[in-house]
Amino acid sequence: MPTIYDVARAARVSPKTVSRVLNGDAPVGKATREMVEAAIAALGYVPSNAARMMRSNRSGLIGLITGALSQKLEPAEPTGLPDLYIVQGIQKVLAGSGKTLMIADTGGASSRVPDLVRTFLQHRVEALIYVADYHKQVTLDLSAAAPPVLLVNCFDDAGTPAILPDDERCQFDLVTDLIQSGHERVGFVTLAPEMVASGLRRAGYARALRDAGLPYREEYVLQGRGPGDTDDGHMLLDALRRLLALPDRPTVLCCGNDEMALRTYGVLRSRGLKVPEDISVAGFDNYRAIAETLYPPLTTVDLPYHAMGRRAAERVLSLIENDAEGAEAPERLSGPVRWRSSVIALNSVSRLRQIQGRKTT
Repeated sequence: MPTIYDVARAARVSPKTVSRVLNGDAPVGKATREMVEAAIAALGYVPSNAARMMRSNRSGLIGLITGALSQKLEPAEPTGLPDLYIVQGIQKVLAGSGKTLMIADTGGASSRVPDLVRTFLQHRVEALIYVADYHKQVTLDLSAAAPPVLLVNCFDDAGTPAILPDDERCQFDLVTDLIQSGHERVGFVTLAPEMVASGLRRAGYARALRDAGLPYREEYVLQGRGPGDTDDGHMLLDALRRLLALPDRPTVLCCGNDEMALRTYGVLRSRGLKVPEDISVAGFDNYRAIAETLYPPLTTVDLPYHAMGRRAAERVLSLIENDAEGAEAPERLSGPVRWRSSVIALNSVSRLRQIQGRKTT
């Protein structure tokens, strides 16, 4: 393998001049630069990254810890892959930054995180990113981490910089659009209350009603998912039975996620109810494998995973350059409402057309 000394001999210059051409850290005449570049091309010389790292104290590496790679590609039930989408968003930005993303998978065991952190530090990464599989609070041992750390889709008590989905705003926007299309009786079938997102979405639902001057009715808000998804749909079935039995039942049902909306379609049809003619249905996530293939297609709201990934990459590059320290408030991103034909407008056809023109399908 040719060395810098071979290039210097071929170009008839000193090794120091070759170094200046490679690093651009000192002026070199045009003719001399061209001779050095020609010698590099002819010899197939490749500069040593290790040597550059020692000189600049920059490795160009960013470490990312996730569980996305060890997830089942064919889950038993239709679900999204939020952490994988986030990683794709991160990679898309970093691909044009000159940085290299090194990815390590936890295999579903958070206990592996400290060892993965130490491995990344041995490779002198310039920053660390931890991506969670859903919006949650985490307790991670990052005591060995010297470079900047960024959490994505999760947060901790230490105030580590974090990028989170704005679940409250997403639910607020969805319910506001439903109300503006004429739905004043909005049912809400929630996720398990132990989930961080569940409380935030309930708050967004309540705020939309309050801003519209509508009452918050406890009988319209029921839990449709148990802890760990272990209820086999019985909790959802019971919630829908109770909502449909109300004398002034909701005109639209907001489901905790798109998978729940899929199940809701089946329950309604088994009872002879048409969507949206008899009752409208809305989801949450915009998991397109469900939302766009259901009939009728599902009105839902985006959880902005790709945008979170892109923003995480931008943020970590900023942390590297600015060497920011100290606790910061999490940055929250919301996504657009995706208005489709599972919701019918009750006030006017023109209002439905207005919303369809404003929303992305």
